[in-house]
Amino acid sequence: MSEIKDKMLERFLDYVSFDTQSDDDATCVPTTEGQFVFARYLEQKLKEMGLQEVTLDDKGYLYATLPSNSSRELPTIGFIAHVDTSPDMSGKNVKPRVVKSYDGTDIPLDAEAGIILSTTDFPEVKDYVGHDLVVTDGHTLLGADDKAGIAEIVSAVAYLQAHPEIEHGKVRIAFNPDEEVGRGAHKFDVPLFGCDWAYTVDGSCEGEIEFENFNAGSATFNIQGRNVHPGYAKGKMLNALRVATAIVAAIPAAESPECTEGYEGFYHLMGINGGVDSASVSYIIRDHSKEIFEDRMAFMQKVADAVNAQYGEGTVSLDLKVQYRNMREMVEPKMYIIDLAKSAMLQAGVEPKVKPIRGGTDGAQLSFMGLPCPNLFAGGINFHSRYEFVSVQVMEKAVMTIVKIIEGVAK
Repeated sequence: MSEIKDKMLERFLDYVSFDTQSDDDATCVPTTEGQFVFARYLEQKLKEMGLQEVTLDDKGYLYATLPSNSSRELPTIGFIAHVDTSPDMSGKNVKPRVVKSYDGTDIPLDAEAGIILSTTDFPEVKDYVGHDLVVTDGHTLLGADDKAGIAEIVSAVAYLQAHPEIEHGKVRIAFNPDEEVGRGAHKFDVPLFGCDWAYTVDGSCEGEIEFENFNAGSATFNIQGRNVHPGYAKGKMLNALRVATAIVAAIPAAESPECTEGYEGFYHLMGINGGVDSASVSYIIRDHSKEIFEDRMAFMQKVADAVNAQYGEGTVSLDLKVQYRNMREMVEPKMYIIDLAKSAMLQAGVEPKVKPIRGGTDGAQLSFMGLPCPNLFAGGINFHSRYEFVSVQVMEKAVMTIVKIIEGVAK
């Protein structure tokens, strides 16, 4: 593996130089031009590697093929990563730095500005003593989510090209836009991809295998108040902001993200906007259980009905939407793809850690589009923040996990 370690790191440091931050407010696909710029760059690099069927469509979805070198008919599998970075933190002018053989102490990101990757605030960093860590300069995110995944997939393909003695079937790779704004799978061409199953390489800690994610929905309470001069408001005014606070008070605060973990679902207050005349309250709803999720969605309607009963019919209208579903029901019938990933990790010196995703993934939507698609670790820690970092050694293990999965299909 050491033969391509330096090239893998070189690719990653190159990739994070592209500003690919997605935009939740945009309606175009991709939501930012920077994603297209990066996709075109990757398209050229994949062609230079000699990959076949390299296709970049007009929506920024890039597909390519490593042809089979086997005389046998083997399943076609795929690996997917996303090109965009989160809108939560700037991804422009990323200045990565490699901390060699990390010694377990605080890491100054920008000492002059007092920005420190603190072992007190982020104790998990001490798990990486002895590793080479790629960190930020404290003013942007790093982009390991998911450019580490892209670098790992490309490096795994390069490894197989350099080792033709490893028998493998047809391997498809895809890099898509707009995952961070929940649209990464919307324009994904599953028939064109043509895989029996695939893996997103978009997880965090070493060894993660994820095939359970939240069922996800959104609820927006649109409130119509009645504004009159406050000096003459008695019996006339209906303050939309007070109605908003009544809605928030009716939703259990103990079932919020900051109070839950593991398989526990939540109601997450995302915004309160408006004034006396009109206002809105927005939530996202999450739960791993399909039944409990449906109960949570129904509860939001009950809240709206109760508020209307108190303040008058038509005071509140509720916009309730299902965003995505738990992929478990689509993956469970094909659990051999999870077993294959576990076996590959063990061969790569990685302890598998099957855990639920407390969020979503492109793989969830793709699984319901007919492409079973669990998620594998990419190595990044503290995603979406200035404190994001990734271990080069963990990235290497991710590369070898991909290689061993591909190799395992032929066994």
